[in-house]
Amino acid sequence: MNRKNLLYFPIFLGTFFVLSAQESQIFTHEDKVYQEALTLYNNQQYQAAQAIFEDVKSSTEDGETEANSAYYAANAAIRLNQRGADRLMEDFVDRYPTSTKRNSAFLDVADYYFETGKYPYALKWYKKVDQSAMSNADKERFNFNNGYALYASRRPKEAERYLSRVSTSPKYGSQAKYYLGYIAYEQDDYDEASARFDQITDPELLNEKLSYYQADLNFKLGNFEEAIAMAKKQLPKSDRKEVSELNKVIGESYFNLEQYDEALPYLKKYRGRRGKLSNTDYYLMGYSHYKQGDFEGAIQQFNKIIGGTNSVSQNAYYHLAECYLKLNKKPEALNAFRNASQMDFSPEIERDALLNYARLSYEIGNAYEPVPEVMTSYLEKYPKDQHQQEIQELLVDSYITSKNFEGAMELLEKNKGYASKETYQKVAFYRGVELFMEGDYAGAEERFLKSLKNVGSTDFEARALYWKGESNYRLNRFEEALDDFGRFKRLAAAKNLPEYQHLDYNLGYVHFKLKTYGSAINHFKNVTSLGVDADGRLGDSYVRLGDSYFVTSKYQSALTAYNDASKLNGPERDYAAFQKTLCNGFLGKNKAKIDGLNQFLSRYPKSSLRDDALFELGNSYIKTDNESLGMQTYDRLVEEFGRSKFAPRALLRQGLVHYNANRNDRALTKLKSVVSKYPNTQEAKQAVATAKLVYVDEGRVSEYAAWVRNLDFVEVTDAELDNASFEAADRKNSEGKTDAALRGYEAYLKEFPSGIHSLQVNFKLAQLYFSRNQKDEALKNYLVVADSGSGEYTEQALTRVCEIYIGRQDYPSAIPYLERLESSAEIAQNRTFAQSNLMKGYYGQKNYDMTIAYAEKVLNAPKLDNRIKSDAQIMIARSAIATNDERLAETAYGEVKKIATGKLAAEAWYYDAYFKHQNQDFEASNTSVQKLAKDYSAHKEWGGKGLIIMAKNFYALQDAFQATYILESVISNFAEYDEIVAEAKGELAIIKSREAQSNSSVEPGN
Repeated sequence: MNRKNLLYFPIFLGTFFVLSAQESQIFTHEDKVYQEALTLYNNQQYQAAQAIFEDVKSSTEDGETEANSAYYAANAAIRLNQRGADRLMEDFVDRYPTSTKRNSAFLDVADYYFETGKYPYALKWYKKVDQSAMSNADKERFNFNNGYALYASRRPKEAERYLSRVSTSPKYGSQAKYYLGYIAYEQDDYDEASARFDQITDPELLNEKLSYYQADLNFKLGNFEEAIAMAKKQLPKSDRKEVSELNKVIGESYFNLEQYDEALPYLKKYRGRRGKLSNTDYYLMGYSHYKQGDFEGAIQQFNKIIGGTNSVSQNAYYHLAECYLKLNKKPEALNAFRNASQMDFSPEIERDALLNYARLSYEIGNAYEPVPEVMTSYLEKYPKDQHQQEIQELLVDSYITSKNFEGAMELLEKNKGYASKETYQKVAFYRGVELFMEGDYAGAEERFLKSLKNVGSTDFEARALYWKGESNYRLNRFEEALDDFGRFKRLAAAKNLPEYQHLDYNLGYVHFKLKTYGSAINHFKNVTSLGVDADGRLGDSYVRLGDSYFVTSKYQSALTAYNDASKLNGPERDYAAFQKTLCNGFLGKNKAKIDGLNQFLSRYPKSSLRDDALFELGNSYIKTDNESLGMQTYDRLVEEFGRSKFAPRALLRQGLVHYNANRNDRALTKLKSVVSKYPNTQEAKQAVATAKLVYVDEGRVSEYAAWVRNLDFVEVTDAELDNASFEAADRKNSEGKTDAALRGYEAYLKEFPSGIHSLQVNFKLAQLYFSRNQKDEALKNYLVVADSGSGEYTEQALTRVCEIYIGRQDYPSAIPYLERLESSAEIAQNRTFAQSNLMKGYYGQKNYDMTIAYAEKVLNAPKLDNRIKSDAQIMIARSAIATNDERLAETAYGEVKKIATGKLAAEAWYYDAYFKHQNQDFEASNTSVQKLAKDYSAHKEWGGKGLIIMAKNFYALQDAFQATYILESVISNFAEYDEIVAEAKGELAIIKSREAQSNSSVEPGN
């Protein structure tokens, strides 16, 4: 509103009127110089006039002329904007208190300042005016000018008092009503403003500006059709800013009339305050699109509403959610419903949004909070709601779909009415399977038992029995396992289940462990007769069938089974080949055995059975009187496998061969070599006993005695006591009297620390402590055995030492033993165990090259289960991330994703989303985050990291609402993860700073 044009109109009239009156009063004065000065003054030649008035004032003897000259001189100074002009006028008033121009001086100076727009100065002088001494014309001018000066000085209440006095004036009335109306308008008194504006008749005012305010007033008074008409009329006359505001009036008026198609074009033309739209502006456009069924268009407006906390925002977010649902964008709808449900401006919207939020959480998962908590929250907030039963059922299912089976069991145990007995049966079963896969077989067996106590489905009864049997087998409870598998087999439902096809295989193993080899043979034969190789079971069954025949001395049948196993080229083909040579030996086919062993050594250069094969080959050569090759083979064994348990045996055999051939010196050399290289082993003790025979034969008893005195593990005089002490403790152990056995073993070691049986006692003592979970005590004894070199118990002791150190997360101590176990293990699983933990140990030391090297070794191991595979791939992936090799990391995480479960799978899906985001495949990245949220909600940290990726994706897809809402939710829901919250805050600050440039409702960085 250009008020300046309006206020000039009355000012000029008033000023010229005063001057004309003054001129008529002075015109008859006789003083010529005074008249010349007055003429100059009236012609606005103030400087020349001022000089003459000053001269007249100082020279005249006429009091009135002196006073008038002082008045005009001061007035000229004010118009010349001279310093001290105010003081000159005040001096005039003080010196000439009886002058007729005293009141005119105040009014004239005030009017001058008013005319020049210096309203505070004008008010200062208007305050001095004596209103009772003014003419009516001066009073009208005084009241209008004073009123407007007060209005311009932002003192509207005082302004109203003066402007009201001239609201009926023919001269000032229209303008006074305009400003009185405008004051009411600014104070939101729209009725009063409308009434004032309606009284204005001045065509200039009406044509220039008034229609704009009347249009806005009608809109605010709810007269939308009048507002539209007036605004449209004013549009052609308005400047750019007013055009924008008038488009807003028209658009919002149509919106309130529910004419959304008419409203939208005008709403879009509104440019906002200072070029920024507000959340309300985006809501109006979004809702107009929504009501016309344009859900994409609605989303584009609604999702620009950021950080809203009022009824408009709650409405917007609810309708935004509906739009997302219409377009099947469920993750986006989940966020919008959640936001609307967290506001209480409309209780109906709050409840309905929470209901939809709960339903969607169940359907697609929820990364912010556990789905069961969402359901529970709804039930607690609306306990008698019509949707109660639906939400109760979803609550139970939500535990199941989020794989929180333990939580579901606890819920159903406390609220039996929430679901059927059959549902509890299934939940307990799935929790059992989950624990079984995690290696907690005792926990799994307990859950399967609970499932069996709540039978509702015969299928799940059968499955629970089967997996209970699997758990008992893993716990070495073979009798219980046999009973479980037997009960499973007897159930009619079992035959239709996938587990049934593995029953004979499992029963074969149970009987094998129970040493009922005849039954084991029958079951393994059932497996092999089908000829179906499921997960390598066929080849494994042939091997175990061969073993069952072998231990029952049916070597020909064993040979046939091992042959069949070899044809399948399975992971134990080297073992089958080796066992075939043993069968030939027992069948008296020594040549076939020797040929087979040589063939084995050539064909399997990396087999863990090479030391076994060399030992057997050496024995076979000796047995067939080929001493030279036999001794060479023993030498090869000792050279290549110095740490093998067969190395001391080979040396001992060489000593015996020399002794039997009367080569006593050479015999003693070999026997002493056994003692020096492998002290404390049974072979060393046997070597001492054989050496004694040699020395006796040679008549060198004193030499023998001197040698033996230097051996700390041989107590010749106490041998009988040593054996008796060991046998007493060992008998208690075999009888199951473990407390007495512990005391006996400890007493033996105290009495015979380097006794004949010290290694065996240390091992058995360690085993007893370990079984009691006294791992610190067990470790001491295991270390004695592990550090002794090679022997019967060395591999088991090494494995336990590693296991205990790893349990403590003490990889620096574990690594040397893991390296020894890797190089010496004869059991493939122990070698894989060593390699997989060396991989983890090196990763902990940030030695990423060695981590990857060992991970690749693990992946090359035979018969590897998915858990170990995923561990290896994770180590490769994490090492690649640490070394910024994202290509390798992406490949490795891709492999992990295929096979991992639990936390590792959550990590893999996070990185799947991460790499897709890096590749700008934002929608696919969001799909991966949603998978992470739905299937792995128990792993909250990865869920939080995934949500930050999702927020970045949405912002890249130009959905600012989703981006900011997700980040705000992360900040409020993941407080226990400082790094995640810090990253979310950083991303949110960046987005808000960008959005604040175009949205006035957004505070940058808040």
